[in-house]
Amino acid sequence: MLNLTTGHTGDCSRTSRRTFLQVGGLATLGLGLPQYLQARSLSKTPARAKRCILLWMQGGPSHIDMFDPKPDAPAEIRGEFETIPTSLTGIRFTEHVPQLAKLAHKFNLIRGHDPKNGSHGAADALMLSGHKFNATLPYPTYGSVIAKERGFVNGMIPYVQLGRFIDRRFNGGIAGILGDEFNPFEVHEDPSRENFKVRDLALATEKDRQRLDRRYSMLSDLEAYQKGVEESAVSVRARDTFYEKAHDIITSPAAKKAFDIAAEDEKTRARYGKTQLGQNCLLSRRLIEAGVQFVTVTDGGWDTHENNFKSLKERNLPRLDSGLSALIADLDEKGLLDETLVVWFGDFGRTPKVNPSAGRDHWSTAGVAILAGGGLKQGEVVGRTNDLAEYVTDSPVTPADLAATIYTALGVPLNTWFRAPDGRPIELCPEGIPVRQLF
Repeated sequence: MLNLTTGHTGDCSRTSRRTFLQVGGLATLGLGLPQYLQARSLSKTPARAKRCILLWMQGGPSHIDMFDPKPDAPAEIRGEFETIPTSLTGIRFTEHVPQLAKLAHKFNLIRGHDPKNGSHGAADALMLSGHKFNATLPYPTYGSVIAKERGFVNGMIPYVQLGRFIDRRFNGGIAGILGDEFNPFEVHEDPSRENFKVRDLALATEKDRQRLDRRYSMLSDLEAYQKGVEESAVSVRARDTFYEKAHDIITSPAAKKAFDIAAEDEKTRARYGKTQLGQNCLLSRRLIEAGVQFVTVTDGGWDTHENNFKSLKERNLPRLDSGLSALIADLDEKGLLDETLVVWFGDFGRTPKVNPSAGRDHWSTAGVAILAGGGLKQGEVVGRTNDLAEYVTDSPVTPADLAATIYTALGVPLNTWFRAPDGRPIELCPEGIPVRQLF
């Protein structure tokens, strides 16, 4: 396995010259050196999260129609939905997420999320790594970093992606500089269907297994020949490792058991909702129980330029409400929530003003995110937007800050360094500041 870690840097005060330059810019935002260092020092806090489930809503969820409603705004801003109280005093959600409203004291809501971007594709790269898109330097997604840092547990592959809803045009959701061996094991099939099975695990007969073993043996011989010719090629070694891991997963009884969602009782499955999103949430719980370190659950259909309210009311919000609320409650009841970080967000927010097609368009200066479990506090509401949900007015949280918070909760030092294929040293999270209200 290629060793890409080059260690950690800093002077005796653990503060680099770059940090001081950053602080100079942060001072204009009211964050001086003591506050900056205090926030960054959170990364040394002992981590309680052993694993992570990240829910990625591709397209851009409408913050104003979900978790940051503005009931007193003009009609063209507030939209069609009413609001309901939550289990947190003074905090209201839209009427179409009643189960999450009852559970609000169990998770943290980032109302001060500033996405810093309003473009699809670029959002997948930024939000799933904490780094802006760089054509020459594909930054690794969270799951790939955890896969490299944690490795295999109980013989299970460390990183799984459920669903196909990640835009890869700008290298979103991939291992990037870490190499193909740390890419996710992807499952595109819909677990809500009666005939659900993971194609790569579906070896029905002993004859199928023998055929696989023969093919793998021939592939190994070919790889050995290629390595003899191209021993120094990083891509060849990474590909070889990837094939070995894929074969291990395909032939693993533990993997088959973890993906056997039909083993769950019908009451539990109904609790999550018989939708692809709901059943993928349930499947993610089964996977982390089996030893998977990071699961990304993906869902599409959130790009609501037209019929925003109809789409949210009839499809998106009911699926999310049952799936996410069941996941948080189920993990809590099983005693797994404190050691499992659950994260929810999407590309960006939506325009506060409703367009002529009863939709909302891309919005780059306001959004929402949810974090639960993982040893974090519960029931915190971080930041706020102005009265029209246009921009953050208090405690802004950038994608880099979300990255710093995720890595800190999972015990990965922010000043971890990796080495790019061309030899450049790359710092994991040089700019993000953990959201201190959550620790």
